[in-house]
Amino acid sequence: MSDVALGAGGTIPPAEVEDVELYHPKSWVTKYVFCQDAKVIALQYSATALAIGLVALVLSWLMRLQLAFPGQFSFIQPADYYQYITMHGMIMVIYLLTALFLGGFGNYLIPLMLGARDMVFPYVNMLSYWVYLLAVLVLAAGFFVPGGPTGAGWTLYPPQAILSGTPGTDWGIITMLASLILFIIGFTMGGLNYVVTVLQGRTRGMTLMRMPLTVWGIFTATVMALLAFPALFAACVMMLLDRLLGTSFFMPAIVAMGQPLNYGGGSPILWQHLFWFFGHPEVYIVALPAFGIVSDLISTHARKNIFGYRMMVWAIVGIGALSFIVWAHHMYISGMNPRFGFFFATTTLIIAVPTAIKVYNWVLTLWRGDIHLTVPMLFALAFIVTFVNGGLTGLFLGNVVVDVPLSATMFVVAHFHMVMGIAPILVVFGGIYHWYPKVTGRMLNDVMGKFHFWVTFLGAYAIFFPMHYLGLMGVPRRYYELGDAAFVPPSAATLNIFMTVAALFVGFAQLVFLFNLIWSLFKGNAAGPNPWHATTLEWQTPTTPPPHGNWGKQLPVVYRWAYDYSVPGAKQDFIPQNQPPAASLAT
Repeated sequence: MSDVALGAGGTIPPAEVEDVELYHPKSWVTKYVFCQDAKVIALQYSATALAIGLVALVLSWLMRLQLAFPGQFSFIQPADYYQYITMHGMIMVIYLLTALFLGGFGNYLIPLMLGARDMVFPYVNMLSYWVYLLAVLVLAAGFFVPGGPTGAGWTLYPPQAILSGTPGTDWGIITMLASLILFIIGFTMGGLNYVVTVLQGRTRGMTLMRMPLTVWGIFTATVMALLAFPALFAACVMMLLDRLLGTSFFMPAIVAMGQPLNYGGGSPILWQHLFWFFGHPEVYIVALPAFGIVSDLISTHARKNIFGYRMMVWAIVGIGALSFIVWAHHMYISGMNPRFGFFFATTTLIIAVPTAIKVYNWVLTLWRGDIHLTVPMLFALAFIVTFVNGGLTGLFLGNVVVDVPLSATMFVVAHFHMVMGIAPILVVFGGIYHWYPKVTGRMLNDVMGKFHFWVTFLGAYAIFFPMHYLGLMGVPRRYYELGDAAFVPPSAATLNIFMTVAALFVGFAQLVFLFNLIWSLFKGNAAGPNPWHATTLEWQTPTTPPPHGNWGKQLPVVYRWAYDYSVPGAKQDFIPQNQPPAASLAT
């Protein structure tokens, strides 16, 4: 798909804006700490996100130990359990996945894939990371303040979140809300960078319809986040005022411990609307970058052009738009009017259409492709299977009559983790294995990589597939201990033990992955400039890893789309985006 004619006479037009001289670091501190290079900032984001993600992993182990062996561990008390639930959920959804996809992959890949030297606002980009780091530190401080972190659940529903009976209402909820406010401030700085860089920073010849789908996914997710995060920002500020100043944005007239509190007139449902207006787009803020990355991994490792590129682009944009009118399917049991329930159930089913288009296109891309079962490809294929499985259970929960009885059960936990936890994390791993050679110049160890993949993939199913059964049996979620509930079948205890053992094995596999990252940095095989024989611009840099400025003296010129694989008559089974048409023909 070579479409060279961009200017008059079929030529590439000259650059409209001259190259701008970047700020070059003068010391170790300005090169590696307070750095304005988007690639270093990406690594800072990624390292910080993975570090706080390990905390969430340990918290999940503690929750599973309590569910499998209730009352056997004296250091896991009821208050602790609810604090673990809250912190685990918030860390994984926002501080790990959002930060990794947008701050990590976004910062590293957008300038390189678009042929830019850096982000448009490098200094603001640097500030965005340090505000994110401050947000993470404030969040972690919740573990050390009096009363510990908040135990209100990761959705932080009022009035429970700020009433005295909830763990962490002294300082825990304050640190949580302050951390979220800081996170949104930091993200806004980074997000504006991503959007402006995509719209204004592309090299000559890089039209919007020549951008890799990874960039499309990150770009659309960023626009969504810039529209959705303000709702959460406002909600956090209002709840802070309710907690600290006694306002009543979310707090109705209420009695606690037999005493009427000085609240009145607030609406707890208002918080739910604000939270889920952010919360459901957040699912796709994580999913859309994953969709884009998986598209690039599949095309590269199947040696075949992506099927229906324009359809894939419009599906990404369509999912982003539709995600803003489905939020209240999280609120079917809040007492909403049945007419609204019908509307949100309908839009929830409609959003499955562009999502299904993407799955069909991935499968058709694989059809008759030269599939190389590399570690990145294994993770990409596992994502498709897992996302489809998780999406099918979402079709059930999108319907009011099914969602109401299942809403408070483990079925929702299983669905949410399959589609929002396991699926995007598989993409994170696939992306790291794919682009690690570009970042370091070395390959990750293949044996350790395949061990990591199989234990993670099969282990994730061993953990979360049985949860669907528990949910259908009526086993409730967020319970510290079920006791002798008559409706809970005896098999639930056995399954909880099985799932906990699986969770410990999967956690061990992540330690192998971290060891592989460090070991390969020093001992890994040299990767060369383009080990996967990929077409996109990030693999065409003059040196690997790329220096500050990425491209040396001359920016690349783009002559074609990002997916010229196995082109008939070409010298090789791939044609880079910056290769002129005449040079690609066989002689």
